[in-house]
Amino acid sequence: MKIYVGNLSRDVSQDDLRIAFEAFGKVSSATIIKDMFSGESKGFGFVEMENDSEAKAAIEALNGSELNGRNIVVNEAKPKEKE
Repeated sequence: MKIYVGNLSRDVSQDDLRIAFEAFGKVSSATIIKDMFSGESKGFGFVEMENDSEAKAAIEALNGSELNGRNIVVNEAKPKEKE
């Protein structure tokens, strides 16, 4: 399951994201979206977990929790809608 993680502090690393979610199960990838020109974090990212029940537990536990001084928004990633 792909999980959206928002309201990330600019200093959160992909490793920080991975570690936070690994408490709930196996993480297959953790990515922070960066601005292609400045290379700075855009304040959100995605985590992929193989097991849906572990992913749901992580979403439930981490949504609204604090990571590096900010309360993060965590929910199931929705496919981008075509316009």
